[in-house]
Formats: sequence, C-alpha cells, structure tokens
Amino acid sequence: MFLTHPSLIPFLYNQNEKADEDSYYARKAAYLKEHGYLEDINHRYDGTISPDTVEYNLANLKQIVFEVTDACNLRCKYCAYGELYSDHDERHAQKMTFASAKNIIDFLVNIWNNGKQEFTQKVIYISFYGGEPLLNMPFIRQVIEYVESLHIANRTIEYTMTSNAMLLDRYMDYLAEKNFGLLISLDGNKWNNSYRVTASGEDSFERNIANVDLLKEKYPEYFEKHVNFNTVLHNRNTVDEVFKFIKERYGKQPRITSLNTTGIRADKQEEFNNMFRNVADNLQQSKDYELLIDEMFMNSPEYHDVCLFLYKYNQNVYRSYNDLFALLKAENYIPTGGCTPFDRKIFITVNGKVLACERIGQQYGLGVVNPETPVDLSFQKIADMHNHYLDKLRAQCKTCYMSQSCMQCMYTINQLDSSEKIKCPGFTNREDFARYVSRNLSFMEKHPTAYERVMEVVLN
Repeated sequence: MFLTHPSLIPFLYNQNEKADEDSYYARKAAYLKEHGYLEDINHRYDGTISPDTVEYNLANLKQIVFEVTDACNLRCKYCAYGELYSDHDERHAQKMTFASAKNIIDFLVNIWNNGKQEFTQKVIYISFYGGEPLLNMPFIRQVIEYVESLHIANRTIEYTMTSNAMLLDRYMDYLAEKNFGLLISLDGNKWNNSYRVTASGEDSFERNIANVDLLKEKYPEYFEKHVNFNTVLHNRNTVDEVFKFIKERYGKQPRITSLNTTGIRADKQEEFNNMFRNVADNLQQSKDYELLIDEMFMNSPEYHDVCLFLYKYNQNVYRSYNDLFALLKAENYIPTGGCTPFDRKIFITVNGKVLACERIGQQYGLGVVNPETPVDLSFQKIADMHNHYLDKLRAQCKTCYMSQSCMQCMYTINQLDSSEKIKCPGFTNREDFARYVSRNLSFMEKHPTAYERVMEVVLN
C-alpha cells in the first residue's frame, strides 16, 4: 500500500533476488491485483493448539481476574448477568472464598517458576470483578496480603477493579494506597445513567457522582493517574453526551461500548433491539463528529479500525527486526482472530469455574477451582475443546477476506456450542472487504494526519 524505493528492495528482502517477473514480490503483486487485496497466496487454516500452547500461555499470563462475588447493589437493566441474557450461571449472591483464590494462585506460581517464560520482568494484573467487588472487600484484602507475601520473582504485581462506585466512600483509602487501576461504570448524566438503579428501583446517579467527586477531591494525583470510566451505550444516551459529561466533569475520556450481543434470551430480543445502539453509527450522527474522533483518538471506532488496517496491510509495519529482513512465507494459521486459552487472562468465577475471559458465556468452562481439592485444569482437554470449535469455522476462514486481520472471538458467536451449522458474523466476502479497504483509505484521505498519528503514537 505504501511504496518502497526500488534500491531498498534487495536490502529489505533478499539480496540475491532480482525484481523480475518470476520473483516472489512480482507474483504477489499480480495476485493481489487479480484478487483484490486478499493476501492469502499459499496460507492454510488447519492450525491447531496443543497442550503445550495452554501451558505456555499460563507461564506468560498477563492477568488474573477473580469474580469476587455475584452479588450486586445495583440492578442495571442491560447487565450481562441480568434478565436480558441466558449464557451465565444462576446468581445466588455468593462470595468467593480466599481458599479458592489461594489454590489457583499457588497453581499459577508453580507454573511461573517452572514454565517456559519469554521474559525476565513482567507486569501481571490481578483484577477484581463482580457483581460489585467492593461487597467482598475482606477477600480482596486477603488476596493482596497473600500475593505480597510471596515475593514472586521477575514479576511486578498490579491491581485493578471494575466498580459501580456505590461503596467507594468506604474503601477509597485502601484503593489509593494500593494504586488500584480503577474503572468506574458511569453512563453519563442523570438521565443517561437511569438504567443503573438499586434493587428497590431507586436512581443511583447522585450517590455515584458524590463518591467519585469525593475520590477526586481527596486523592487528586491518584485520580489523575489511575481512575478511568466505562460507559455502556444504549437508547438513553449518546456518545456525544457521555463524552462531554465525563470529560468536562472529570477530565477523562470514557471507554464507550455497545451492549453485549451474545447470549440474548429469545423472549427479550425485541427489548434488547430497542435498547441497543452501535457506537460507530451513533458517533457519526454527532454534529461534533470531527472534534470527537480527534479527541477520542484510539477510543473511537474509526481510529481503532485504521490502526488495525495499517498494522495488517501496511507493509512498512514489522513486529521485529527479524521480520524486517525475512522473506514472507506461507503459514498455517489458526482460524479466527480470538486469543487462544489464557493468552491474555484467566477468569475464575465465584462458583469456581475457570474461563478464558469474563466476556464470554459461562458454558465454556475450562476447569474448576475449589478450596478442598487440587485445581482441575487439563491442558489436553482445553486444547481438544478449543480445536473442536475451531473445526466448525475453518472452511469459512479459508474463503474470508478478513482472515489476515480477523478480530472475531469465536466464543462470542451465538450457538457455537450447538450441533447446528454456524455462520461467523465476522465473515467477509470480496465486496464487503472492498468496502472495508475503501472506508479506511477514505478516512485517511479525509484526515491527512491520521496515518502519521497512528504509526508514531500507536504502532511505533
């Protein structure tokens, strides 16, 4: 997509290769011209993961997420564990025990001390999730005290939490002391936030705001460095309203997400449709669209898409110096764009179920953790299950024009675990891919600084 001077070609690729009609790059250019950007010459999609893959991911784990409790002091209408959804275990206001957490921590520390590590110093995040995690504060204190007593070699431990801020006034001293990365759920002004109500149906906004204001006033430096906001977009707010409210009041850019589209109950589909708003579409409707995307930068869908586009299709982007001087070869890819189990994190539910992530349905359990028995986590079974689901998608991946830049997590595909034939929602044919290329190139044409901004700030 971006030209390289001919004199550099021998040094970038193969010093002995002449740029003639039979060269690899000439053939590749002809192929791309004929097939319209599909960059798959000899690639295959028969790749699988092995038990070693699972163990390697755990040895290089980036994040442990504990579902501290499934109890919550709010009843948000759109909650992924609420009435609109069916792909989660029943909620019983349980609290995770320290014994369960200690069990999985000891299991992981053993792997870290004996596994295949690819680093000498690494940050690992221990995250507390709910429900509302502050409802089980004794558990959080115990976990942190135990972790800090272990003196884990070659790893720096940091703590994060997602909270609705209803109990923030009680525990902010401890959170600030431990430098928690705190993500506060807030949907904007009082009307924007009105789906977030208490168990008795009372509005939560005034208490939320009072606690957040107190945190900002009491710990301004901590607030500036470690506190951020998460907003869910729905039919009672807009990207414009939310962004301006949180930016003007707290000086922060909120992370704005659409409602979860996986696991919706059939009898709630119409209600969900009425509530759902797409972030990109809603942003484009704003009269301040240009100002918003410039301020939001990577928090905007447009810049996020352009960044991925450049990373995957700009041949001036290299992961390492080895890639810079290596001749591209055909590869055997693992289908889909989702991560392999534990590549990014491990999630432990309050029931002791082990999942790859808190964002996927709880029917995809990978193991069990409980206080009394050893951790039940079979690397072979995990690999077999993951490969089984990959088999359902390989044929589609082979003909998908987004296969080289896929972002689809297969565990968020509806009915993946059924015996029925499934269709990947991320599947892209040639016409759709042409529109994808056109959309990103047009964005960069209309925003001349976008290319430099992404390449220097994000990809550099």
